[in-house]
Amino acid sequence: MPALILHTNVKVEDPKRFSLDLSKFASKALDKPETYISISYEYNEFLTFAGNFDPAFVLVIKNEKYSNELFGYLERELGVPDHRGYIDFHDPGGENLGHKATIFSKLFGKK
Repeated sequence: MPALILHTNVKVEDPKRFSLDLSKFASKALDKPETYISISYEYNEFLTFAGNFDPAFVLVIKNEKYSNELFGYLERELGVPDHRGYIDFHDPGGENLGHKATIFSKLFGKK
C-alpha cells in the first residue's frame, strides 16, 4: 500500500506531529485506510532545487492522480510552492513525475 517518502530542506518544528498529520491527509487524499499508509519525513538542509537552497521538496509516491492534492498539502504545511518540488511516482515516463501541481507529460503536451 502507499508509502510516501518526503525529502525536504524545510525543518518542521515537530516531525512526529507533521508525519502523523501527513499520514491522515494521505489516507484521505489516496482514499486508503490509514493503517496501510507509511510516511517517512527526511530533513536535508543540503537539498537544492533550481540551483539554490530556497524551501523545496521531493516526494516519492506511486500514483499521479494525487499530485494536485499532495502539492497543495505540502504548500500549506511546509510553505513550499508547487514550482519548488517534484513528486516521483516510481514509474518511468513523464506521466509519473509531478511538478507545478501537475505532471510533466501534461506540461509538455504529451498523453
